[in-house]
Order: sequence, then C-alpha cells, then structure tokens
Amino acid sequence: MNYTKLYIQKVKNIALVAHDNKKQDLTDWATFNKPILQGHHIFATGTTGRLLEEVLEVSVTKFQSGPLGGDQQIGSHITEGKIDFLIFFWDPLEPQPHDPDVKALLRIALVWNIPTACNRATADFLISSSLMDKNYTRLVQDFTDYRKRKV
Repeated sequence: MNYTKLYIQKVKNIALVAHDNKKQDLTDWATFNKPILQGHHIFATGTTGRLLEEVLEVSVTKFQSGPLGGDQQIGSHITEGKIDFLIFFWDPLEPQPHDPDVKALLRIALVWNIPTACNRATADFLISSSLMDKNYTRLVQDFTDYRKRKV
C-alpha cells in the first residue's frame, strides 16, 4: 500500500465536539488542559464552541450545531487538511437524531488518519503526548488509484 505524507504543525488545529450530555465533561477537560489548548487553534460545533470560548478565554472557530450540519463541516475540514486533531465526547447511551453524521465524522477522521479521542482517558493520553508540541508527519493512504478507478 502506498502512503502520502501529510504534515501537522506544532500549533495544531483541534476540533472539540460534545453531545449535550457530554458538554460538561468536555468543558471540564478543556479547563484542566487550558494552558495546552490555548496554544492551538480551536474549532467546535455550535453550543460547544460558545462554552469553550468561555472556559478557554480564546476565540473558537464555531461551526453549525452538530444536528444542523456541524459534524459534516468538521469532516469537510478534515478532508481539506484544515483539522489535525479531533476530540469528540459522544454519548454512546443516548440516541442521536444525527447519528449517521456522527458515524461519518468518525469514519472521515479514521480515513485521514488524524488523532481522535472519544472519551476523557484517550483525550488525556493524546493531549499529554510528547508529540503535542512538535511537528508531526502522518501517513495517509494514497488514494490516487481509488480516484482513477473505472466505474
């Protein structure tokens, strides 16, 4: 399999997303990691972005609310190389009206090989990694053959 090298800069573009029942968990996590997060560019869906601006005291690029297309907007930014890192505190016990969008976002994060955390423990491990304050080269499957395939 061939791979393409994509670069994540020292200052990362981090998307933070949380379902309603997980917003408090995410803001608590963000508050705990405030000094680290303030050194990066933060992106978020609707209400989550507003809450994060309050606790982080930084400007947050806000997309639509998740059910209104915000998850898809973040996914689009991932495919365009504009998001390097995804923290998505999703609620596995609560049905979501936009569940297909949630699955699509997580799939896109996997396809484009970006660091992704869906719970606090994983987010803690990622944010405390020695790679957080360095440039990083990620390998993404080369999709040239896929794009050229005959249908």
